[in-house]
Amino acid sequence: MQSYTAQIIYRIECDGHPTDQYEEQWRLVYADNEEHALSEARETGITAETTFIDRHGRTIDWRMLAIKDLQPVDLQHGGLLFSMVREAELIPAPVWSA
Repeated sequence: MQSYTAQIIYRIECDGHPTDQYEEQWRLVYADNEEHALSEARETGITAETTFIDRHGRTIDWRMLAIKDLQPVDLQHGGLLFSMVREAELIPAPVWSA
């Protein structure tokens, strides 16, 4: 079996209405091949959907929207799990400096 990371996106709804909030989760799945891994990721994502009542009495739903990414991962000591390159936005001139 091969291990895969699955990036799962959930839409957050409040009292049945979509909000502008989304949750991104990274899950580990084991599968024989990529097609099987995608199936396992979908099942995992659907199983993790949830509904609860928040402190204001509103019904909040986490609904799986998509599997955004699926990558094989080598689970050995020092194996890379996640990497991201970010570009800094330069500030042309500070508003205030000491």
